[in-house]
Amino acid sequence: MKRVNLVFGTVYGSAQFVAETLEQELGSLGYQARLWQPDELDGFVPPQDEYLILVCSTTGQGDLPDDILPWFHGLSSAAPYLPELKYSVIALGDSSYETFCGAGKQLDSLFAELGATRLSERLEIDACETMEPELAAKAWLLHWHRSVEAELAA
Repeated sequence: MKRVNLVFGTVYGSAQFVAETLEQELGSLGYQARLWQPDELDGFVPPQDEYLILVCSTTGQGDLPDDILPWFHGLSSAAPYLPELKYSVIALGDSSYETFCGAGKQLDSLFAELGATRLSERLEIDACETMEPELAAKAWLLHWHRSVEAELAA
């Protein structure tokens, strides 16, 4: 059974709700999912033999939410080399801002810099168009699951 780590950054709870929804869906797809709370992330380096899904809302001028910021800075500073890690990003934002999904883009860039490989296209959920981001994330998860199956079959 493949393990999946879910990490979220949220301001008002939407990204957390999306991550919690994915945790349940992953279980029904046969994965062992672990949802990391922000206060558990200190020193957490994602294991390279497990998958990582990042779910993050954007605040301010394309900034990361305060709850995930220490982990982001810690990883940036430590700069662990993660060439075997497969990760994915779900970014929540508001397209009326110039910095749409800026936090998710920052996470995506960080993991690319750490040598990790993005498993699927970044999902950008626009609050102007999507009232229930968890539904968009559930649909995306089916594509993600097919990507995992294809990778395992290769």
